[in-house]
Amino acid sequence: MNQQPPATGAPVRRREGRAKVTGTASYAAEHRTSGRVHAWPVPAAIASGRVRAVHTGEALALPGTIAVLTADNAPRLGATDDPTLGVLQNDRVPHHGWHVALAVAETLEAARAAAQAVRVEYESDPHDSVLNAGDPAIYAPESANGGHPADRERGDFAAAHARAPVRVDVSYAVSPLHNHPMEPHASTAEWTGGHLTVHDSSQGATAVRQALSTLFGMPESDITVVSEHVGGGFGSKGTPRPHVVLAVMAALHTGRPVTLSLPRRQMAEAVGHRAPTLHHVRLGAGDDGVITALAHEVITHTSRIKEFVEQAAVPARVMYHSPHSLTTHRVAALDVPSPSWMRAPGEAPGMYALESAMDELAVATGLDPVELRLRNEPDTEPDSGLPFSSRHLTDCLKEGARRFGWSGRDPRPGVRREGGLLVGTGVAAATYPVLVSPSEATAHAAPDGTFRVRINATDIGTGARTVLAQIAADVLDVPLDRVAVDIGNSDLPSAPLAGGSSGTASWGWAVHEACTSLGELLVEHAGALPPEGLHTAADTSGQAGEPVPYARHAFGAHFAEVEVDKVTGEIRVRRMLGVYAAGRILNSRTARAQFIGGMVMGIGMALTEGSTVDPASGAFVESDLASYHVPVCADVRNIEAHWIDEVDEHLNPMGSKGIGEIGIVGTAAAIGNAFHHATGVRLRSLPLTVDKVLEAMDRPQE
Repeated sequence: MNQQPPATGAPVRRREGRAKVTGTASYAAEHRTSGRVHAWPVPAAIASGRVRAVHTGEALALPGTIAVLTADNAPRLGATDDPTLGVLQNDRVPHHGWHVALAVAETLEAARAAAQAVRVEYESDPHDSVLNAGDPAIYAPESANGGHPADRERGDFAAAHARAPVRVDVSYAVSPLHNHPMEPHASTAEWTGGHLTVHDSSQGATAVRQALSTLFGMPESDITVVSEHVGGGFGSKGTPRPHVVLAVMAALHTGRPVTLSLPRRQMAEAVGHRAPTLHHVRLGAGDDGVITALAHEVITHTSRIKEFVEQAAVPARVMYHSPHSLTTHRVAALDVPSPSWMRAPGEAPGMYALESAMDELAVATGLDPVELRLRNEPDTEPDSGLPFSSRHLTDCLKEGARRFGWSGRDPRPGVRREGGLLVGTGVAAATYPVLVSPSEATAHAAPDGTFRVRINATDIGTGARTVLAQIAADVLDVPLDRVAVDIGNSDLPSAPLAGGSSGTASWGWAVHEACTSLGELLVEHAGALPPEGLHTAADTSGQAGEPVPYARHAFGAHFAEVEVDKVTGEIRVRRMLGVYAAGRILNSRTARAQFIGGMVMGIGMALTEGSTVDPASGAFVESDLASYHVPVCADVRNIEAHWIDEVDEHLNPMGSKGIGEIGIVGTAAAIGNAFHHATGVRLRSLPLTVDKVLEAMDRPQE
């Protein structure tokens, strides 16, 4: 029996918190080694074509300039399965913003000036950079992101929808979105006696080392990648990005340590983005609101060099009872940067469309939106037929309704007025899959009674190092302050990246096993520990990530209250509440921060964040934080996160599910549904900006 009070579940403060707020935590661009220089990329100014010439004379003549790398003099790279990393290897330009040169100089300011002095001549090809539903180039991919089948069909959707007494047939659109973590993508690369050390802003140092090994033709043992502190990522740092390749190339070319921090205005086109999605959702139901037919068809874009298909129709395969179902993905390869992961890829845009359509079905049937969802709870996962390992969506909806005061809601739209403001409330459900991957970890007991856990996990601001220490302390039954945790270095035991809300489950499983083994050794050991202490290692290969006979998902419910100014068209979120069922919560403080952070990001998705591609240039117009508007404190008034105590024995030794992404999933739909309740007007294209609101308010109401 444990003698110590449980560490897991407690609101433990982040271990690195003081270092971060006092500025002593060093990020990738802050490693000042002797002789360090700086690099600044030169982005392409065309959307498609080739570089005819790069004129570097003026740049090289500037004070402090050391070199300008181009396709003519840059180090040659090995073959890679990620074409986005093949920079400065030929004269092709696949999209606007592709890096065509790299200036290296003694200071950051000199590097920027040198990059601006580089003159590039281009030969442009015709380009197509804007997604259109009628594009003849749209095709059916083999699969969507995550390996999901592109298309799935059960029953006879067309016939079932045609005979349904109540039908909804609507289309929605979500614009391109950008991750914009607080810390830009940055690397400091240094070659020392044939060994490469890279401090990289990455969600997974192991993956970066593997990529660099392939690209530069050297063994992984000769490469160390350090990602000790990372200032956010939201998926954009989940795979190696061109900046780290450029930094290593520059260090190799100049023989000096090189720091490259991507200018924020280049990030939109260099580090992935959430692709735009066009949604066609059709629901058929009886007069009682029970769904008999459900279709969710998605069109999105990808680049011409690397296919990425946002799996936005996949949540419709999970959420609701539907004996007849059709879900499809179609994609157009355009002259655009390669899209990639952004917080809750697939689920965030997909659930916006599905949950908005559910609200429209509630209006069509005259049912309360919460009750409609309760009536369509499936007994098993609709698509696979597997039993759920746990599913407490109904509890989330009921508890959220109770806390939010939903029962007093007047269902009529456009009737609640406060002076010049229209006020409404909305609800939406949320889901996110349980993902887990194999990991390695070691645990060590020292003679002085302290313990050390080592694992190449990455803390991107989520509190991972703190939670892993809590897991170890509980297994070892020792005070939390006696456990040290080493993370963020590729020389540590191998671990998967921080992504897909899978980090804690993957890393924690290995830490739990290593500490369990260490605890058994300590029980067996008699007397004082040897000077070298005791050591154990764990590898969860063959366990974590293996197929299981259950459908495993986290679920949640989002409730929103908005006010709409009839004169200015401004929408303000007065209240936002989320209730989640995500297994066992391992740290109540960091969990609440993750849930709230996701909801804040969802507020941005709903109201302020949007991006457009300029048809003429192929560039993202909103390329910095002056034009791409993320929520600020004034946009977030009253926001709450709660959870259901959920026990699930089919997950991992901790009983935890991922919590980093589900907070964003239903937020935008809840806000959009609240806008409809406030005004009686339905907007179906995000974000809900002032221009759209004013135009819609002038139209006849539904």
